[in-house]
Amino acid sequence: MLAAVNVGDLLEVVWVSLLAGVGVTLTFSLVVLGSGRSAEARRTGRDAAAICYATLAGLAFLAFAVGLVVGVNIMLSK
Repeated sequence: MLAAVNVGDLLEVVWVSLLAGVGVTLTFSLVVLGSGRSAEARRTGRDAAAICYATLAGLAFLAFAVGLVVGVNIMLSK
């Protein structure tokens, strides 16, 4: 028996997966970048830069966590 595959749905899965993968990777890489640069700036005495990088890391982690929760919620609801 041959199952019918809707090409539109298949393409939607592909582009959403690519977008989600790039988005999650980008946000977590910003967490790592901000954390590392914040620690380096703190060691060298650049307090304003350390605060900015720590803020970047915190906001990126928040975006990462929200993306993770939304993704799990979508998977569990379907």
